[in-house]
Amino acid sequence: MKLILSDFSCKLRLKKLNFTPMILVTGGTGLVGSHLLLQLLKGDEPIRAIYRRDKTLSRVKNVFSYFSDDADILFNKIEWVEADVNDIPKLQDAFKNITHVYHCAAFISFEPDKYRALRRVNIEGTANIVNLSISHQVKKLCYVSTIAAIGHHSNPKKLIDEQTEWSPENDNSIYAITKYGAELEVWRGTQEGLDAVIVNPGIILGAGYWNDGGSGSFFQRIYNGVPYYTSGVTGYVDVWDVINVMEELMKSSVKNEGFILVSENLSFKSFFTKTALNLGVKPPKKEASSWLLGIGWRLDWLNHKLFGSRRRLSKQTAKSAVSNTKYDASKIKNSINFEFKPIDTSIKEVSTLFLKNL
Repeated sequence: MKLILSDFSCKLRLKKLNFTPMILVTGGTGLVGSHLLLQLLKGDEPIRAIYRRDKTLSRVKNVFSYFSDDADILFNKIEWVEADVNDIPKLQDAFKNITHVYHCAAFISFEPDKYRALRRVNIEGTANIVNLSISHQVKKLCYVSTIAAIGHHSNPKKLIDEQTEWSPENDNSIYAITKYGAELEVWRGTQEGLDAVIVNPGIILGAGYWNDGGSGSFFQRIYNGVPYYTSGVTGYVDVWDVINVMEELMKSSVKNEGFILVSENLSFKSFFTKTALNLGVKPPKKEASSWLLGIGWRLDWLNHKLFGSRRRLSKQTAKSAVSNTKYDASKIKNSINFEFKPIDTSIKEVSTLFLKNL
């Protein structure tokens, strides 16, 4: 009996010796994912990252090159795994020896006809990541959501916080609906024993993704010349603030909580003007009123129906462009004693990198 126990103990020790704790990052080739990888490389734990297409890997090297002269060396320190968030067999391999997961992968689109694709990636894909985190006994998961998945109210003077109730009756964008659905999958995971945190960033300002339709494209569009601004107000945050909060939360004892990440609430006019001045171009002078945007989204819909053109302006995005939505980020400030970078500094830094890229 002692011999059997001794043999079992020996095998257990060998198993532990062969186990190398790793961090997994999904969406490693995106804006948040690429910056997160660069930050995580400063630590000692090995990192594995998921990507879907070879051509997207160059984006990561590009981001690394903005902040390091050793972009290729840093890139090669990451164990890259080609996988889709809905490819269970490949995800099973990706989760081997994983102890912490940063789930950054998402499909971002506001085109109504993309609802099924959004649901498949954002909701079903997140469910897969949660299920694998549970089955592989992952210690903690951090999910990157959005302020679009936070509830809203009609009082523009009242700040929106984590307690603001989500209403399915509101005219929510399809992107917001699927990100909210993804959050429900994460909360379901916490009920099944998974420790998790969710971050809800505002519009994220960061470098390297100037033409992908995200926030980086704002800098490209403003540089090219934008004649119109809209009267809406929303929250903005620097990408490094998002990364630092995520890392701090994963290291902390905080679990099963969600946090709004917004440095400042700015009008689109203010953001466009500040960015234009930092890029050395003329700021927009004309306001696009709600009625003009109303005509715009209807013409956009008609163009899509008649000619099959991609939607560029939906009813929901037109509405958000003139909505006054202000967010309260005091919860994260108090939870981990965090101070956000001023948005003026973020705009200046990202504008400098954009001009350098030219």
